[in-house]
Amino acid sequence: MRHRHDMMWADLEGRVPPKAEQTQAAAQPSEPVLVVDDFLPPDLRVPSHDQLDGRMMPWTQPIVLDGELVACAGCGAYRDWLIMSTRDQIWLRCRHGHQQPETRLDTAWYNRHAGPADATHATFEDCLRHLGH
Repeated sequence: MRHRHDMMWADLEGRVPPKAEQTQAAAQPSEPVLVVDDFLPPDLRVPSHDQLDGRMMPWTQPIVLDGELVACAGCGAYRDWLIMSTRDQIWLRCRHGHQQPETRLDTAWYNRHAGPADATHATFEDCLRHLGH
């Protein structure tokens, strides 16, 4: 059985399937293919992270880190935060406008929890207005 198998493979080794040359010839384009720039137009491009001064997202629920409820150092608020990521630092901003750094969070945490950006803004104040703060 093994000998028959080897003989079959040896017989098939030099053969070309029928119509193989025709299929290869048909696959060759007869005219040059037009190259189209598939990059997005400038008004649809999203700035990369190095073109932005920072990012921010709303966070309505309380934040608990290391078993401790995070509260605003200025007013004691513990929910309805804006979480800002800028220059590899995370900042929390309460509804009353107090800001404090949060060293227990990092940019990787922010990236895991942030959704896609829905807008970009020229100023910090424009972004605050957009997010309702």
